[in-house]
Amino acid sequence: MLTPLDARVSDRNAEALGIPVRNLMGNAGKEVARVLDEEYQGKKVLFVCGSGNNGGDGFAAALGMDPARVSVALLCEPSKIHTDESRFYYSLLECDISQYSRDLIDGCDVIADCALGTGTSGNVKGPYRSFIEDANASGKPILSVDVPSGLGTDMAIVPDRTVTFMDIKEGMDQSNSGHITVADIGIPYAAYRDVGPGDMLRYPIPKKDSHKGQNGRLMVIAGGPYFGAPALASYSALRTGADIVRLFSPESVHAEVSSMTPVLMVTDLPGDRLTTTSVGMLLSNSKDYDAVLIGPGLGTSDDTMEAVREFVSNCDVPMVIDADGLTALSGHRLSAPAVLTPHRGEFERLGGGNPEDIARMMGVTVLLKGADDTITNGMVTRTNRHGTAAMTGAGTGDVLAGCVAALLSKGLSPFDSACLGAYICGKAGELAFQSKSYGLIATDVAESIPDVLREGLR
Repeated sequence: MLTPLDARVSDRNAEALGIPVRNLMGNAGKEVARVLDEEYQGKKVLFVCGSGNNGGDGFAAALGMDPARVSVALLCEPSKIHTDESRFYYSLLECDISQYSRDLIDGCDVIADCALGTGTSGNVKGPYRSFIEDANASGKPILSVDVPSGLGTDMAIVPDRTVTFMDIKEGMDQSNSGHITVADIGIPYAAYRDVGPGDMLRYPIPKKDSHKGQNGRLMVIAGGPYFGAPALASYSALRTGADIVRLFSPESVHAEVSSMTPVLMVTDLPGDRLTTTSVGMLLSNSKDYDAVLIGPGLGTSDDTMEAVREFVSNCDVPMVIDADGLTALSGHRLSAPAVLTPHRGEFERLGGGNPEDIARMMGVTVLLKGADDTITNGMVTRTNRHGTAAMTGAGTGDVLAGCVAALLSKGLSPFDSACLGAYICGKAGELAFQSKSYGLIATDVAESIPDVLREGLR
């Protein structure tokens, strides 16, 4: 079952794989026309079409049927049709075309509902509301395209049949969608399985009236024996768009980390490494943050590992656990939502085997880093194929952890944070490689993250 956002992501990923939206719309139209011809042979069909791609599917379907037995009713002015693909199929129509009015329903045998597609919310208004009221009251057979118009709002079409694409959409069942036909319109499985540019639709774009702290507050617990890892992870989180990043790090590395950027806030922990002495304070402070990243550069001394276990066992804020933090877990089940970001060696220390099994056993999302990254929550598994062999240098994993943690702090689920973070970092590495080649270093990847955001969010 797909959410409306999943469907949009898959469409955009399919386009990136070389399958134009126009082709997908044409295939959708053929499938709708086939069902109409099979189920309502010889009947007069009225396609009621909105301004978006759902209307375009209707235009494409009408184009594939005998123009003498179909007509199209528009719920908008032709100039208001949104997309190039919909306008293309509209321009080819040979059947009767009218602005929608109630009497058009009286003259047809079957209503093809192509008014509103996935992602509709709020209250249905204007001619769309009038059409839904008229169609439901008509007693005529109704076939909805992709989803019944208005599904999930205050008013929806109640069709006899629905032809949907790729998979059933979230919220659809026989009671609200009638008999459901799932049609293959040529979207490859890779468009859903592999992360790609479509996943940028998941990025939480700040509202125009938002203010500091509303777009991600991230707590980073890192450093001690090492200072590069916490600095890179924190800097990556800032570059991914987290509003506030505060690093809690032993006082022994305060000066080195603070010198990296003036916008990074650093709170000292006593001593030269994380110990259980600091856990109470860290747990108390974690309540002021949207997410926590723990692990980069902590080292693996016994008292540090005990401190990590105590913290993650009692923290109820979503977490990303990386690097040395993973060493402390060893199959430990967590109470808060979490993403684990192991490389192959760290994964073997977690228990190894199948990533799906580890994710289910521990109740987490696993982002297993490799030439191709595997992301799984134990129920759904996706793959990130973006990146470059030049990203094997020290620190690139810290950049990934910071990116994923920033997305988690901005409200994405652990699974979506891991998928989108893997894509953003892989794509940033590809962009950096264009100028740095095999001299690419971790800071180059972090510096390229804003370029990925700029291109992907246009």
